[in-house]
Amino acid sequence: MALLQTTLIWIVYAIAIAILLAVASIFIYVYQTPRDRAPSVTITCIFAITTLLATVLLLPVDVALVSSTTSSELGRRKDWATQGEVDKITFSLTVVYYLLYSLDGLLCLLVIPFTYFWYEEYDEVAAESGDQTTAQRFWAAFRYTISFMLIIVVLFLVGFFVPISKNKDGQDLDYFRKLLTENHGERALTFALGLLITVGLCIYVLYTSSGLALLPISLIKTAPSISSPSLSATTAVQLDSNRERQRQLEGRCGGNPDLLSSKDRRELDTLVREERTLIRRQRLTEESQGKGRSRLVKAWIKIETIFRPVNLLFGILLLILGLITWTSMLLTAIDKAKNSICKQRCGYILGHINVFNPVNWVFVQSAKVFPVDYAIFTFLVLLFFCSSVVGIGSIGIRFLWIRIFRIRKGHTSPQALLLATAMLTVTILALNYSISMVVAPQYATFGPQTFCDRAPGSAGEQPDCSNAKNLIKPCSELADNEAAKGVCTPSVASTILNRVTMSFPFFGIIFFWAQFVFLAIYLIVFVTSLIRSPKLDERQIDEDAEEAEEEGLLASTGRRFNATWEDATGRVE
Repeated sequence: MALLQTTLIWIVYAIAIAILLAVASIFIYVYQTPRDRAPSVTITCIFAITTLLATVLLLPVDVALVSSTTSSELGRRKDWATQGEVDKITFSLTVVYYLLYSLDGLLCLLVIPFTYFWYEEYDEVAAESGDQTTAQRFWAAFRYTISFMLIIVVLFLVGFFVPISKNKDGQDLDYFRKLLTENHGERALTFALGLLITVGLCIYVLYTSSGLALLPISLIKTAPSISSPSLSATTAVQLDSNRERQRQLEGRCGGNPDLLSSKDRRELDTLVREERTLIRRQRLTEESQGKGRSRLVKAWIKIETIFRPVNLLFGILLLILGLITWTSMLLTAIDKAKNSICKQRCGYILGHINVFNPVNWVFVQSAKVFPVDYAIFTFLVLLFFCSSVVGIGSIGIRFLWIRIFRIRKGHTSPQALLLATAMLTVTILALNYSISMVVAPQYATFGPQTFCDRAPGSAGEQPDCSNAKNLIKPCSELADNEAAKGVCTPSVASTILNRVTMSFPFFGIIFFWAQFVFLAIYLIVFVTSLIRSPKLDERQIDEDAEEAEEEGLLASTGRRFNATWEDATGRVE
């Protein structure tokens, strides 16, 4: 029975990985520009996104496996769950976690930079003429990647020798003592993980919080009054009328605008600017209908069009879910600030939940029937992932206030795609901490595990609470009596993350206060987006800004059923 249950849990994880691979492939294919695709960039981005999502989606598997060793109704371990079997489960999970964390780090610090320079070093003219060989291109990309390799070496050297914090005044709990490791190799991995999470939090608090607020609002507020075919036909008529009027004015002056009156010159200048706008609008409407695109993109556009009417309801659902998640994060953050057993000395670790957390409660209850919690958790992770993408797309990839790259559907360059993937990699590591320690801490640590708060039998037998249900209590870090020690098994994910904050408390302080920054930015962007909607300024001269706004209008999904039908059929009624 135990083997069957464990196998089913891993099968669900394998199915989730296959779904994630499809999601990553669709994401990359939709966002990258069709005119400038590179196989190396595409494969690297798909593999990296799949790996980072697989890392965070290992948590429900972790919780399910450690929870399968206990009976929540009786508050005791199952007969097969000897300490040896439990250790095998936790060891296998630890190996998988460290492999995935190491792979995420290598992808972010080594593979993605190398792929970036490999793409940059390609010279089409030199390659065709034979002046550039694959070996020359590889060496040029490798030369630039050496600096990133040095960063990895420095990270592990610092983590290997930096002393861990041992000032844990008054803490004699076995659970917390076990978090402090003297193994230098594991310490180096722990330090590197803490540093990557810190970098990811900088992106997480800015981009993900903004995207989480903007995503549902954008779905709710989008309501074009005209379908793409109708807009295309109207634009064509306006363009013909514009050009005809320009020909009339030019005919008056014989091709010399200086001979026109001031009124006619102003009109001609206005017509020229309007013509540029109409030409861009015509091109964008053609792209929105899939003209000149592959069949897969055309099919995707049709699917988006068909599901337009449900966008409003879906947006409201995401809005409610976002507000509930925000509330849960705020409650846990306040709980940590008030009731942490050692405050900043151990990175605000929370011994047990003192304030009701709605998201945490839902996960704990659903975890009793696997894979219900896995489905909910996957939806939540994809929501945060999509929010990160929306945030990066809205703000852009910037250096301080200077925008370097844009992330847009069908217009993202390979360089921008690689940088966005690297940003998403460290963001997901930060999200892994946030979900595990702030959004649903009880679920992420012990899941639905309980213990019988009664002394063990004289022969070391497990206590029996079958006739005393009131003595069955949920497991927590502070449950340090003998009964809890023999039953409660913390998840490997929570152990690794708590080890980071316990061994290096300065990481824990940064992680903790970053959550308040996340909550504040979300609230500001949410309130601002509710009372303000973007408008197209026809007088705006900046072509890029105009194009971005027009794309936002054309990409918006509507609530008019006739517009949806026209977009789906491609005919104007």
